Order: sequence, then C-alpha cells, then structure tokens
Amino acid sequence: METFDAIYQRRAVKHFDPEHQLTDDEIKKLMEAAIQAPTSFNIQNSRFFLVQDKSLRQEIRAAANDQAQVTDASLLIVMTANVKAWEESPQRYWRDAPKDVAEILINWKGPFYQGKDQLQRDEAMRSCGLAGQTIMLAAKAMGYDSCPMIGFDPVQVAELINLPSDHVIGFMIAVGKATKPAWPKPGQLPLEEVIVHNQFS
Repeated sequence: METFDAIYQRRAVKHFDPEHQLTDDEIKKLMEAAIQAPTSFNIQNSRFFLVQDKSLRQEIRAAANDQAQVTDASLLIVMTANVKAWEESPQRYWRDAPKDVAEILINWKGPFYQGKDQLQRDEAMRSCGLAGQTIMLAAKAMGYDSCPMIGFDPVQVAELINLPSDHVIGFMIAVGKATKPAWPKPGQLPLEEVIVHNQFS
C-alpha cells in the first residue's frame, strides 16, 4: 500500500474479529516498523507492552469501560515510555556514530534533561505518539486496522501490566481484522483553521 493511501484509509475501528490472530512474523514486522519512529537524542524510550494473555485482556477491558476491541482485536499494545531512558547507559544510543558526534550528544543530553521532570514526561509522550502513528500506518499497510485508545483507567492498567515506576502510559492500540468499517469521518476542520503562517496575529 502506498504511504498516502495508508494515511487516508487509516481509521479508528471498533469492531474486530475475535477469532483472528496475527502470526509471530506479522507481529515482528509491525514492531520492527514501530522502532523506526524517531526519538529525541535517539534515546529510544518507547516500551511496547504486547498484551496477548486472554485473562489479562479481560481485566484491562474492565478498566477500559468494557470496550470490546480490548479483547476482540488480535493484538493489544499498551504504548508506554521509560522516562529515565535518557540516563541509562546513554553511550549505547550512539555506539555506531562517529566518536566526536557521539561525545557531543551524550554530553549534551544529560544537562538537557537533568532535573526537568515535565520535559522527561513530555518526551515520553512524544515518543509514544510518533511510535503509535507508525504502528497504525504499518498495520494499515499490512491489511489490518487499528484503534488508538485513551478511554481507560491508566492507574489500573499500570497495575495490571506491572508497569515500572519510571515508565508512563501514553495510550493503547488495538490491532486486528475489522468486522465493521469505521464511522464516516465526523468532520474535518479546514486547513485554513489549523495552519498558522509564521505567527499568530
């Protein structure tokens, strides 16, 4: 599928075939695409919780307002990020870069994030968003549909997946074989309303 076709055809699907399963190779292909998403300083802070255990899915569904796609989709991905990834062996993020470039970035990264909790969290959310869109477009290109989800209790879900204390949840993505199409687009704002040229007037 062409990139622009995937962009325009991707929709938030709510109804999935509960009998359909992605193969291990398909899941690997999807996740290999996900890690191509950019991250600041190449810190690769996204962490993808692939929830395949059926009983755990039922518990997460209960924490997600009983939304059927949590259990019916072939794959449920809890999009999280490690907010402290920037300080965990940072040299590994630049091991294949020219030495002088790696040293500059490694030395700059520490002061950039140190003591800035909000910036660290913002970075985590940016990474979740970039990786999440990559996953959804890749799924569409593979012939599958997806649904990004925020309608759940993040505290309960964090407990259910045993989320480390230095990680945060961005959102969840259900991926699978649709049984019903998404609703027609409810209304797209015109470009004139969402584009600002140079400055707000």
